[in-house]
Amino acid sequence: MDNVNVILFYKFVNIDDPEAFAASERAFCAGLGLLGKILVAKEGINGSLSGPEDSIEAYKRHLNAVPGFEDVAFKEELSTFHPFRKLIVRKKREIIRMELDLDMSRRGKYISPEELLEIYSSGKDFLIIDTRNKYESEVGRFKDALTLDIDSFREFPETVKEFEDRKDKTIITYCTGGIRCEKATAYMVSRGFTDVYQLKDGIINFCQKYPDTVWEGKCFVFDQRLISDVESGGDCIAECIRCGGASDRYQNCANVPCDELVILCEGCSEAYRGSCSDECLEEYENGLVKKSRERQGRKSRNA
Repeated sequence: MDNVNVILFYKFVNIDDPEAFAASERAFCAGLGLLGKILVAKEGINGSLSGPEDSIEAYKRHLNAVPGFEDVAFKEELSTFHPFRKLIVRKKREIIRMELDLDMSRRGKYISPEELLEIYSSGKDFLIIDTRNKYESEVGRFKDALTLDIDSFREFPETVKEFEDRKDKTIITYCTGGIRCEKATAYMVSRGFTDVYQLKDGIINFCQKYPDTVWEGKCFVFDQRLISDVESGGDCIAECIRCGGASDRYQNCANVPCDELVILCEGCSEAYRGSCSDECLEEYENGLVKKSRERQGRKSRNA
C-alpha cells in the first residue's frame, strides 16, 4: 500500500466542555477515515492519528482553525502500514497522567533543537533528563542523558528526589513529542527548580532536523510499530533480555500472568517460546499442558 501519514500532537489549553469537544473530534476523524487515539481533558488535547496524506492535512487544518489551537505543532512521520487498528477518542481527567493539580502556565522554558545542539557543542555543564519510561529509553536516548527507572509517567514525581539537590543547575528534559517533559517541568518548577528547559516538539522533531548527531539508537512509539527509525540506519543500543545480544525487538512475554514488555531477539523468542525468563517459560509450558488436558477431557466427555 501507499505510505501512511502519522501525526503526533498535543496542546495544554483550557477546554470548557471536554465531552462535547471529544464527540466533535470523533465525528470529524471518522468522517476522514482516520485511525488513532485522541485524549481530551479540561487541560487540553493529546493525540496521534494515521491516514492518507489528504485526510491528515484536512485534520490539521481543522484543529488549527479551532480558537486556542492555532499554534498546535504536529510531529509527522511516514509508515508503510496503519500503526493503529481503530479510532479511539476519549474524555479523560488528564491528557498525560500525573495525578497532580499543576499550574501549566508555570513550566520549563522551551529549547529548540538548534539550541540543544549548541549546548552539547559548547561544553556547558548541564543535566539532560529523559522523562520517558525505562523501556523506552533502553532503545534510544540522548547522549549522556539521565534515564529514569520508571514504568509509568505517574512515577515521575517520586524520581525527582534523585536530582533534587541540583535545583539551580541547568536542566533540559525531553520525551517523544514534548507533552511529558512539559508536565514534568511544570512539576519541577513547582518544586523550586530554577533553570529548567524542555526540548520543543521532542525527539522525533529533533532527529528529523539533526540526524546522526547527539541522539543514540531508535525511538519507542506507542502504536503497532513499537520502534520508529527516527534516524536512517540508527544504531541498535539495546540488548536481548535472554542472550544479551544487540536487539531492539520488543514483544510481550508469552506467559500471560507476566505479559511484561521486553526486548527479545527473534532467535531467543523462538528458542524460549516468547518467554522472558526460565520461570515464565516453565509456567507457560505448564499452562499449555493444562489446556491440552482440559481439551482432551472435554473431547472424552463429548464422546
